[in-house]
Amino acid sequence: MNPQSPTAGASALYEHAVRASADQRGSERVSPCLICSSEVAVRRFEIEAMEEKVVVCTGCGLGRIHPMLTPNRLRAFYPDEYYGEPGSKFQPMIEGLVRAVGERHTSFLSRGLNAGARILDVGCGRGVILGALADQGFEVHGLEISAEAARGADPRAEIRIADNLKDAEYRTASFDQIIIWHVLEHVDDPAGTLREAHRILKPGGRLIVAVPNFSSLQARCTGAAWFHLDLPRHLYHFPLSALRQLLVLSGFHVRSVHHFSLRQNPFGWIQSLMNRFEVLPRNGLYTLLHRRSIGTPLPYDRRTRGWLWFWLFAAAPFALLATLLSTALRSGATVHVIAIRYPI
Repeated sequence: MNPQSPTAGASALYEHAVRASADQRGSERVSPCLICSSEVAVRRFEIEAMEEKVVVCTGCGLGRIHPMLTPNRLRAFYPDEYYGEPGSKFQPMIEGLVRAVGERHTSFLSRGLNAGARILDVGCGRGVILGALADQGFEVHGLEISAEAARGADPRAEIRIADNLKDAEYRTASFDQIIIWHVLEHVDDPAGTLREAHRILKPGGRLIVAVPNFSSLQARCTGAAWFHLDLPRHLYHFPLSALRQLLVLSGFHVRSVHHFSLRQNPFGWIQSLMNRFEVLPRNGLYTLLHRRSIGTPLPYDRRTRGWLWFWLFAAAPFALLATLLSTALRSGATVHVIAIRYPI
């Protein structure tokens, strides 16, 4: 099969080939780990046409891009196509499912909060979560690095545009809850982000952090094909143990860890398994499901699109079973952690 390439923008987004490093036992000196300060790491993954690679700390298992991308170099991997059309990122059917799951998700996010609580969503994007929380009467705030990313967000949300959480200049102890949902792996200073979250949370306030789980069953089974690597945009790769350590170092008490995600984990199994087939484009299904501007041609040739749709439905039952098994084993492909700001 010779799949027709997608548009240039989509290709730049999702088709960087990733392979396991030839010498995964070879160690090298790197800058100190942000969690355990170790300066020794092993090579894990290499990225097509890039000098940067993923190394793993020998002390705590934290993965990271090395050397770290400069802000200007990283910005090139977030073109307008990454955010989708205003207010939506996926094809209408998929967008509807995403929003339906997002609305149900708010019952979890709002559990135990007082009426009118102030909530901040860091990396709020199109504000799917914020709109649903506003419907429940909460005061909602969002932070994004790009106005383009926040297009179509609910107008009830007060959104600030800044390069990082500290630059947004929120008042000390001003929020009852902060959500960092699949954002921490994208930032170049996750430790600084969590310290700033600690400062602007009220004592006893709640932090909810979600990340891909670098130590998960899905990550171990699929290796370089793992969908949630999302290289080179994911600068850090957190095993659950390392995330817990970082939260404690940042002044939080970990209250609970959750391994099930209907929105993230089954699709991760499907796309990761498809990525193991070299005849299929890497992350091709994800590219196909993205919404495109009017007049933009469909990616790939008809035969390739047919195979992508076939494997989506053929692999779905397995993916759901694998997700349930991973949850039972406490090894979800993505995890979300609830932590409380100390001192209370």
